[in-house]
Amino acid sequence: MTSKQILFNSFLQENFSPQERSAQAWSVIIGFILLTVGCYFAGAAAMLRSVFPVTALLVGLFLYLRHPILYIGFTWWIWFLTPLLGRLIDYQVGWDATRQILIAPYLVVFVTIGTFWRHFPNALRQGGLPFVLAFFGVFYGFLIGLVYNAPIPVARGFLDWLSPIIFAFHLYTNWRDYPSYRQNIQQTFLWCVLITGAYGIFQFVVAPEWDRYWLLESKMFTSSGTPEPFGMRVWSTMHSVGPFGAVMQTGLLLLFTSSGPLIFPASVVGYLSFLLAQVRTNWGGWLFGIVMIMGSVKPKIQMRLITIILVMATCIVPLATIEPVSKIVSDRFESFANLEDDTSFKDRSGSYDRNLSLALSNVMGNGLGNIWKVNEKTGQIEVFVIDSGILDMFFTLGWVGAIPYVGGLILILVNVSKYTEARFDSFVSAARAIGITSCAQLIISSGMLSVAGMILWGFLAMTMAAHKYYQHQGINTK
Repeated sequence: MTSKQILFNSFLQENFSPQERSAQAWSVIIGFILLTVGCYFAGAAAMLRSVFPVTALLVGLFLYLRHPILYIGFTWWIWFLTPLLGRLIDYQVGWDATRQILIAPYLVVFVTIGTFWRHFPNALRQGGLPFVLAFFGVFYGFLIGLVYNAPIPVARGFLDWLSPIIFAFHLYTNWRDYPSYRQNIQQTFLWCVLITGAYGIFQFVVAPEWDRYWLLESKMFTSSGTPEPFGMRVWSTMHSVGPFGAVMQTGLLLLFTSSGPLIFPASVVGYLSFLLAQVRTNWGGWLFGIVMIMGSVKPKIQMRLITIILVMATCIVPLATIEPVSKIVSDRFESFANLEDDTSFKDRSGSYDRNLSLALSNVMGNGLGNIWKVNEKTGQIEVFVIDSGILDMFFTLGWVGAIPYVGGLILILVNVSKYTEARFDSFVSAARAIGITSCAQLIISSGMLSVAGMILWGFLAMTMAAHKYYQHQGINTK
């Protein structure tokens, strides 16, 4: 921090109690919510497309500087809820092909560039080498993108690629506050599962008009279901099915590390909406995560987890047998046995067959922004989806950028695989499982970008932070 920031924080500590400072932070957050709601219902919804990202950035900056724990939760909620707000605005004032409101989460995350800037000189000595390597890989892609691609797509790609890295670095460098960060993340994802899971069921049963409108205008009905009750694949408050699956997979795994009266209702709506999302990749990731958690914790914790799974299964299975839920879920599960006839599997396999050799022969890369193209008819920027993180890395960064980026990821994975803190800290076990399963899913999705990238990098960083915290505390992890 600068000397002015240190003096100001000292002033706050001397003149305001922790409760008063917390009240100030919540006052700012509540004011932000009231402003958003007021603009929407006062006929100024169109203005929110610009006002919301700016005010979210200002609130994020305030929390980052004055209440860093609340900043973490605020950041996650901006990711969770901004797409829904965008759909509500579109439904009221008309379709916005630019989707400019979706820049809000990136702006809030980019506040942590301050952490990266301050700690970068000592990053290598403090164990931050993986993040530095990934940063250089992305920065290389940014420079190449400026040469080959239009500036706006490059800037958009830069936010997509760099935001998860600097946020994760921020989490890691604050390892001294690991217990507080852990509690905040657990509570955030508990409420996320409860709220987004409940809305997901509502979305499936009712098919609200704003979701139908978005489905038709975005032309996502080919992959997200039909715009009618019981016809949609659930994506809840998120931008699409993939991000919702990643968030719900993470939240459901984290529920095993939490306790309290909300666990049961959150699990019921969470698992049911997770099934209705029909995200086979994340179903597999959840199962892989469960196996990893069970294999890393002590027998006492294993028995607790088994009990929770049995109780949840007792509640969820009967609900999943009710029509039309049972047919949708059973048909999706049956597709695992007939992958050779599955359209999605064929598309991904065909993409690898056509593009793998081309991607691996791309030494310099096409640069950031290469998947964002300007539609000559509409003049709008559109994204070309590559259903593979591996292909995306090599197409975008080339070998020159992919080597440090992938090297940073591999270095983290090797290190966290050796940690023994998971034996007594179930959050570490879950965070590590979330990070590793997210990496495994890069084969069939660009999970290093957007909210999925936040999860991948963020939870690996929390695992590293926990390890450093326990080492500093002198706690025997054997």
